[in-house]
Amino acid sequence: MKSFFRTMLLATSASAVLFSCTDLEEELVGEITTAVSVSAPASSGGAGGGGDALAGAYAQLRNSGTANHFGYFSLNGIASDEMAIAAKGGDWYDGGVLIEVHQHTYTPTNGMVGSAWNGQYGAIGSINDAIANLGLDNAQTAQMRALRAYFYWRLLDMFGSVKIVTAPGQTASQSNPQQVFDFIESELLATLGITAVTSSMDLSTSPLGLDNNTYRINRFAAMGMLAKLYLNSEAYTGVAKFQEAHDAADYIIANGPYRLSDSSVSVPNLGKRPSVDSDPDNLTGYAAIFAPNNEGNPEHIFSVNYDEATGGGMNFAKMTLHYSSQFTWNFQDQPWNGYAALEDFYNSYDDNDLRKANNFIVGPQLDFGGSAVLDYASDDGDPPLNYTPRINELQPNSLREAGARLGKFSFQQFGRPDQNNDFPIVRLGDIHLIRAEAAARANSNWNHPTTLADVNAIRARAGVSAMTNITADDFLAERGREMFQETSRRTDLIRFGKWTSAWWEKPVEADDHTALFPIPFEQIQAGDGLSQNPGY
Repeated sequence: MKSFFRTMLLATSASAVLFSCTDLEEELVGEITTAVSVSAPASSGGAGGGGDALAGAYAQLRNSGTANHFGYFSLNGIASDEMAIAAKGGDWYDGGVLIEVHQHTYTPTNGMVGSAWNGQYGAIGSINDAIANLGLDNAQTAQMRALRAYFYWRLLDMFGSVKIVTAPGQTASQSNPQQVFDFIESELLATLGITAVTSSMDLSTSPLGLDNNTYRINRFAAMGMLAKLYLNSEAYTGVAKFQEAHDAADYIIANGPYRLSDSSVSVPNLGKRPSVDSDPDNLTGYAAIFAPNNEGNPEHIFSVNYDEATGGGMNFAKMTLHYSSQFTWNFQDQPWNGYAALEDFYNSYDDNDLRKANNFIVGPQLDFGGSAVLDYASDDGDPPLNYTPRINELQPNSLREAGARLGKFSFQQFGRPDQNNDFPIVRLGDIHLIRAEAAARANSNWNHPTTLADVNAIRARAGVSAMTNITADDFLAERGREMFQETSRRTDLIRFGKWTSAWWEKPVEADDHTALFPIPFEQIQAGDGLSQNPGY
């Protein structure tokens, strides 16, 4: 479409941004009066999300903080060595709660901890209501039980001892981590129609279907949830289940209709700027998994259906990009300039690793027409916006352009505040790495043939050389490079015994009690019989 457009960018009021930084007094005044030729991208919220009886319950995947600020994603992300939200003067201090999470000094009154708790229980309440009141058939009920088990897995992973509530208005006593683990396992096994995960299991009696609709839980999605649960069993309960994790992952790889998104998988680049030659026409392979038009990607097994118009809740562009990056993608609203990757994590990638270019936004920034984007209130004396991997400090005055920005779930031109990118909960690349790690741990051999084969399949797609020898540390680093921004890093660091280690602006910890977050203060004060986690 040939168009002549004029865009005025005005100040954004901080009061319009729920849970964002406390001061967004950024003035961006400019105009574009250039004739350009561009086709506005159509909404990419794919079909298949469903308007059926289960739609409301599945929508809780969006409502529970999967890809927006101040909930599940934030708590798991900035508590890890992947990313941080640095205080930029009055921006992003937010009473210190963000710094507490990054430095593991959080307390039961930390608002982000409370938000993550409430988000998961809100989802469970919606699912319980659906099971009790919607007259679901066996297949639908199985999906709801599996979905509820997934949310309980999140609670187990974050808080350990929680209440298991399975009906509206039900009261329950607090269960310990082993009891929560057993509940999740039993629910998933029941939906799969088996009593145990083995190399010879038969799922033919499962009420879950085989339909490859990634917005609904099928047998492979439920098996993927079990694989994640078993991989972390030793961290949760003290009892290792690595062979079960291997067998669950192996079943998906051997029997599922999925394949790695390689060079044969390509989608149009909806973020392309016609005047910037370095912008590719298409996003291919790894980049296609996370693109705004990623619905139907062959690697997705179970994903969250995000849509800018009808399924909001993914706000990565606003959460991470500098205010002036609005000019690069012609966003409807101004970004918030918050989240950035840690320099050491960014540097853990080889320069020729295709994932490095995809996962991070660094360097001088150009607008839609190819001109330099300017920071109109630069605090380093250099107006052109240039994202630098180094962050000068966590507080009180981090430079506004410091830190590589989160670009894995890439952006599109003329984007609204909510993005279209579907968020994979279970994807085949992760399943390969689960099988690889489980094989290594079950056989006490990080160079097990299955481990090497799976790791090198992932590395081949990334354009980096194969490994012939792997250590536990090598594997953790490789898993981090593959799974960045997918809320797995915190759990991985705990499983590998690295949680108490020091990283940027986070000191060595004397003990590992922070591996579980505190039960929120409001929940303890409610008098419902919840006991606080040790150390708080």
